[in-house]
Amino acid sequence: MTTIDAPVTATTATPNESNKKNRIQVSNTKKPLFFYVNLAKRYIQQHNEVELSALGMAIATVVTIAEILKNNGLATEKKVLTSTVGMKDENKGRLVQKAKIEIVLGKSEKFDNLMAHSAAANKSEAATDDDKK
Repeated sequence: MTTIDAPVTATTATPNESNKKNRIQVSNTKKPLFFYVNLAKRYIQQHNEVELSALGMAIATVVTIAEILKNNGLATEKKVLTSTVGMKDENKGRLVQKAKIEIVLGKSEKFDNLMAHSAAANKSEAATDDDKK
């Protein structure tokens, strides 16, 4: 069993896993929810899929991100993995088990159309704002 002496966003990774360019390790304390949603959209655009990963209390945040992307028609669920990892408790110095989740989302068929529509809406909104100035 491996231990990690790091914040909740860290995970144990084999050499193959650490090289993944489309993995987002989510924390529920570091960034706002929609930072991760927008980052996941960008990763899906670039890599056709994204892997969302979290430990402990951040699991709810990962599930929320995945559901937002799926409900908006941007992504499809490919794989969900759950496990526990042993981590060293920073306060007590003993080994504790943390829940871990990994959700792999793929690009939906409607993704490109939805993103193009969203970009066009943002562009026209910006033009309207410029006219008001």
